[in-house]
Amino acid sequence: MDDVPEVLFMCTHNAGRSQMAAALLARQAGGRIRVTSAGSEPASQVNPAVVAAMAEIGVDISREIPKPLTSQASTADIVITMGCGDACPVYPGKRYLDWDLPDPAGLTVDQVRPIRDEIARRVTGLLAELSPPAR
Repeated sequence: MDDVPEVLFMCTHNAGRSQMAAALLARQAGGRIRVTSAGSEPASQVNPAVVAAMAEIGVDISREIPKPLTSQASTADIVITMGCGDACPVYPGKRYLDWDLPDPAGLTVDQVRPIRDEIARRVTGLLAELSPPAR
């Protein structure tokens, strides 16, 4: 299955946006895409408001832990940065997308929902691009 594309979501703390994006893409792709996420400065835990917002739509990320960025970008076909600016390294030859979204750190569940919903919209578009429907 070497033709399975790999997507890496990167943000600074890997505790909010990148966790939501990875979980949503993994769920929607159903194994058709390899999905990873990482942070340049990982937090100690995933943001509880993010966990709660995702649980509302049936996605359990309560067991996820923020992961440090190691070599994931070297194997990814697409790297999607989410507000990490210069803190996220650039690897030559990779396709980069920057999803400029608010950081959910310190926000309530009510404030996280619109971020989650915008990520879900973008993930749906990305999935359509990477994995067109079967004929």
